[in-house]
Amino acid sequence: MLDVTVIEDSAAAAVSLDPMRSRLLAELAAGPASATMLAGRVGLPRQKVNYHLKALERHGLVELAGERRKGNVTERLMRATAASYVISPLALAAVQPDPGRFRDQLSARWMLAVAARLVRDVGTLITGAAKARKRLATYALDGEVRFASAAARAAFVEELTQGVGALIAKYHDEDAPGGREHRIVVALHPTVKNPPAAPAVEAEEPSA
Repeated sequence: MLDVTVIEDSAAAAVSLDPMRSRLLAELAAGPASATMLAGRVGLPRQKVNYHLKALERHGLVELAGERRKGNVTERLMRATAASYVISPLALAAVQPDPGRFRDQLSARWMLAVAARLVRDVGTLITGAAKARKRLATYALDGEVRFASAAARAAFVEELTQGVGALIAKYHDEDAPGGREHRIVVALHPTVKNPPAAPAVEAEEPSA
């Protein structure tokens, strides 16, 4: 099972966003389970759980982990293909954000467009690297800083801009034979202290 995977297909995105199917993905990320086992956990008839699992399996969100005999029945044990999922802007290709439309380093919405492009591009690279069975060379830095004042924050931004700009100027080689371009994204935003929790999913009423 992967730690995280990117959903690029719009149909797979729609399947994953169904509240009950999202709940099933969460259950299967914790460990393999059969439709019968899941039915008891989510409060649905086994037939309905099977219906949802087949939809998830068609789009590669769950996979067969094994089989087991239970009386005269062979149960399929399913598992999630990843512990968590991210939906790429490619799933909404016609309306995906484009940072190239405007550039405003102090705009939160421009930052969001840059972050969306990051998800899209890294997702595409992961897919390509997996198909080629190659390792993807990436690097990420995550941290927090507490500023004493708005002035301190502004000074930090200025020094950060100068420092990163100096590194780019030092290592960028336009004419390097065999060189490969890399994108650098640096973002600064207030910390979200209490991220919103996932909404509760109400079980459907069993059909008569």
